[in-house]
Amino acid sequence: MNDFFHSSFPRRAALGLIGALAGGVALAQGAGGPRTVRLGYQKSSTLIAVLRLQGTLERRLEALGVKLSWHEFTSGLPLLEALNLDNIDVSADVADTVPVFAQAAGARLTFVAQEAPSPTAQAILVRADSPIRGVADLKGKRVGFAKAAGVHYLLLAALDKAGLSFADIDPAYLSPADGRAAFERGAIDAWVVWDPFLSAAQKQAGARVLSDGTGLASYQRYYLASTRFAQARPEVLGALYAELERAGRWVKQHPKEAAALLAPFWGLDAGIVEQANGRRSYAVRPVTPQNLTEQQKIADAFFAEKLLPRRIDALDVALFKPEA
Repeated sequence: MNDFFHSSFPRRAALGLIGALAGGVALAQGAGGPRTVRLGYQKSSTLIAVLRLQGTLERRLEALGVKLSWHEFTSGLPLLEALNLDNIDVSADVADTVPVFAQAAGARLTFVAQEAPSPTAQAILVRADSPIRGVADLKGKRVGFAKAAGVHYLLLAALDKAGLSFADIDPAYLSPADGRAAFERGAIDAWVVWDPFLSAAQKQAGARVLSDGTGLASYQRYYLASTRFAQARPEVLGALYAELERAGRWVKQHPKEAAALLAPFWGLDAGIVEQANGRRSYAVRPVTPQNLTEQQKIADAFFAEKLLPRRIDALDVALFKPEA
């Protein structure tokens, strides 16, 4: 059997922003727990996209008597809100910042897996003709980004290094699609975004990188499940973990084939996809207390800027331990 490291979560009112967003399928219950797994993902959930396109995860779960339903979200925060509200069971990868907000909302989450750091896979962008030459020039400027995404912390860290605070900019909380549109029409002065949107903006819109995450934000991505589901179906999480590991190795070992597979799914040129995949580690590993150390730093930074309602302990979580 799989083992869990469990600790209690404070039971607070969950965020109620998006009850209908997941459009969740009702769970079919049985003696072994749910027989339908509702999996939430984003467009940037590369390894989950590979598994969906190759059909390998569905086939593996069928052998366990489990069906899979897919639910797409615009970014990580609404994805974990849906997990918190029991509208989905499992979340594809979200940036390291997102679970911090979910914890602050009292979510009972189990960390299933982690992708090793990919600091260059997110960046602060300006247009090619922008007079902005450094992060310090962002003072008083309108900056677009997705709230609670990894880029949110990258922005905080970059501003701090430049001697600025979050209050020194005019933030615009935008989904990646809305951010790209605002960026191109000049409605925002800078845009903070992650791959593959980052590579697409560079290649298609000539965007210039002001700063990426190197030395500022590791950008580790996490796969999570509701603790209720994790306790009911650990074998499902074990199957998911094994498939994620395999997909991560395949993408890095076959970059052109992976780009060709993902390009039509993402609606991007294969060259853009290959560039984006080159910046991500896709090294799937178990989550341990030791590799959650940056989570506390992230949480403290958001609390200091009054972006979290309360201080949290980043280690106050449940961790899934895959079988060796």
